[in-house]
Amino acid sequence: MRRVVVGMSGGVDSSVAALLLQRQGYEVIGVTLHLWDYVKDGHAGRCCAPEDQYDAARVAERLGIAHYTFDRRALFQAKVVDPFVDTYRAGRTPSPCVRCNESVKLGPMFEIARRLGAERVATGHYARVAVEGGEVVLRAAVDGHKDQSYFLWVAPEEALRALELPLGGLTKPEARALAAAAGFVNAAKPDSSDLCFVEGGRHASFVAARSPEGLAAGPIETVTGEVIGHHDGIHQFTPGQRKGTGAGGPARYVLRVIASRNAVVVGTADEATQSYCEVGELRWLTAQPVDAVTARIRYRHTGVKARVEVLEGGRARLHFSEPQRGVAPGQAAAFYVGDRVVGGGFIDQA
Repeated sequence: MRRVVVGMSGGVDSSVAALLLQRQGYEVIGVTLHLWDYVKDGHAGRCCAPEDQYDAARVAERLGIAHYTFDRRALFQAKVVDPFVDTYRAGRTPSPCVRCNESVKLGPMFEIARRLGAERVATGHYARVAVEGGEVVLRAAVDGHKDQSYFLWVAPEEALRALELPLGGLTKPEARALAAAAGFVNAAKPDSSDLCFVEGGRHASFVAARSPEGLAAGPIETVTGEVIGHHDGIHQFTPGQRKGTGAGGPARYVLRVIASRNAVVVGTADEATQSYCEVGELRWLTAQPVDAVTARIRYRHTGVKARVEVLEGGRARLHFSEPQRGVAPGQAAAFYVGDRVVGGGFIDQA
């Protein structure tokens, strides 16, 4: 019997992934990664909290499968949380969920799988993956509202080759119905809508609490250098943002953050749009680079047609067919042709 390790967060999606694989004839082993301590940080009830580990164990018991929890708090701190704080301090906008899939959830999960005698790993991501003609093919989920392929382009190729994504052809209501029919304790559990380690989406407070010595006040200024206000930390700003950019007058948007002098440059809606950006850490999921793609420059971005100009040093320039607002250095850009993810990179400059 084929053996697969399923990353079980305690949520309904990964629970249904385990259920579906068991029905496909796999010997399923549930694995939960202990990534963050919410009791210590004063709140609970979120992804990776103690009760989520308990829910995962309850589902595993319901399915009659083995379940193990592995402590990966130090790895999560080093690969996701610390870079998240450092990136905001540097005036950039991090992509923690992309980085987590790259360095915490997928790569290390395969190490655990090997220890448990499994050749494959599965998650509850809404996306589709297959090996076609020797090439890894990653596609968006059937349910566009839940599609999470944006987060997976950066995963190691060997991980994608041995990855199972059972939910790629389902909608969220269908997944919940399966969980309810199976009697899972978490069938009606709400989705986690924020970062799993930041309470209430308060990113600025999280960064400030962990690096108060690295934050300083600075000017809010126009493109001509006119100072129209002040702020108490660049970690509160990201390109495209309107809130907190100066009182009175016309609407202003963050254009860029200049960490070297703690300055936030703001401008009009027209000034906030960019016709191109450069990306680094370029990666292709195709045998050859693709020059015409649809680029998603953040998770909820609907995508824009773009021409990819490949540069030296693992870099590329994306030329947008229409100017885009909120092109934020540090964010991931995923490249699509139709529903297929063909590559991606991290935005360096706009």
